[in-house]
Amino acid sequence: MDTEIIGESDWKELQRNLEATIPVYDRINNFATLGQVKRWRSRAENLLPKEGHILEIGCGPGSFAETVKGRRLFCLDPIPEMLRIAETRVNKRRKELGYSMAEFHIGTAEKLPFEDNCFDAVCTLFSFRDWFDKRKGLSEAKRVLKPGGLIIIVDPAKINSFHGFLGLIWMKYWVGSYARLICKQKEHPWKWLTKTYVSFGTTKKYTKMLKEEGFEDVKGKIIFPGMATIWTGKVS
Repeated sequence: MDTEIIGESDWKELQRNLEATIPVYDRINNFATLGQVKRWRSRAENLLPKEGHILEIGCGPGSFAETVKGRRLFCLDPIPEMLRIAETRVNKRRKELGYSMAEFHIGTAEKLPFEDNCFDAVCTLFSFRDWFDKRKGLSEAKRVLKPGGLIIIVDPAKINSFHGFLGLIWMKYWVGSYARLICKQKEHPWKWLTKTYVSFGTTKKYTKMLKEEGFEDVKGKIIFPGMATIWTGKVS
């Protein structure tokens, strides 16, 4: 794995391990972020346009999609079981609130099953680092966005190599110990999320990549307590 591409065999193993995290996904994420993940999701949701068609790439078990108010929501993930859990969870909540039902599609960021210029915003929360080809995925996101459309990415922050080293210690030992306890196994699937963190680049790296892939007004903001970055960019 490197900062841009995950090898095919590694990516397939990553998907298998991600599927294994489903029963404990929210519990460990909340622990790993000191409870900040809900606030970060809320910040991302507030950045979305108030109306229009929204695509979430890598929706996982629906943790973010469940919080999206109104709008026309589309969710995509490469793991069928993630989609099954997410659809039940998200549409139950949307029905209770009187929103239109979200649509769920199987697929990857690198080959989006949608037409050009059909979304007002594309978002991906804690999934960008798991894309097997980040440049190609960003190119696809740009293709499906309408002119003036917005991309929102939330994922780990790395200011520099030292900051990344501290993050690795946190993930490997603090979160890893908790994951072993919760999963009740030494070789727990969360180890693969640590691996994708190790190969993830700096905040500046992906700010630059977004610009190189044609996004405008690109911003990469590290958010308190320095554990995550929110990137945003627009399509002209």
